[in-house]
Amino acid sequence: MPRLPVISGKETIRAFTKIGWQISRQEASHIILTKFGNRVILVVPDHREVRRGTLRSLIRQSGLTVKEFKTLLKD
Repeated sequence: MPRLPVISGKETIRAFTKIGWQISRQEASHIILTKFGNRVILVVPDHREVRRGTLRSLIRQSGLTVKEFKTLLKD
């Protein structure tokens, strides 16, 4: 399994918005992302560092692989 980088919540959101996820709302320190035609919502913590387990869970929920997510970070 590829190792995930340590990134912030803002960087995580930036990567997901590249593939169609949009910020729906914010509740305290968590930002809710939705995607048209998808019933899944992503809850991204707006922290300096998103834990690797949380990040891996978000990637899995979005339907991406870790490798695909890493390419989004590089673009």
